[in-house]
Amino acid sequence: ALLIKAVPEDQRLAIAIILVMWISALASSLIDNIPFTATMIPVLINLSQDSDVNLPVKPLIFALAMGACLGGNGTLIGASANVVCAGIAEQHGYGFSFMEFFKLGFPMMVITCMIAMCYLLATHIGLGWNM
Repeated sequence: ALLIKAVPEDQRLAIAIILVMWISALASSLIDNIPFTATMIPVLINLSQDSDVNLPVKPLIFALAMGACLGGNGTLIGASANVVCAGIAEQHGYGFSFMEFFKLGFPMMVITCMIAMCYLLATHIGLGWNM
């Protein structure tokens, strides 16, 4: 909240969307996204209710959902589907290491998160879809 309060009021929503999106993406690439998301929802609700910040909650929740979902694609352990896929591939003789997955998965995560961030900024800042 301190970082968001430090920027001019007319830029707070954009900064909040960017921060929530990237923090959730990076965290979800390393830890399970369901407990992370469940933990962050009350934090975002409290942030939106802070009278000093005064942000709509909907864009923050969308940023969390997109960041957590897309962030899981960044590493082999980021999503259970990645682990299952690696196990099945290994059984069929196509195993790959954490670093092999990371070299492909992390750049793809960054690209998809950048696209999602642009979409969120365009819709919530540009078009005002905050209700």
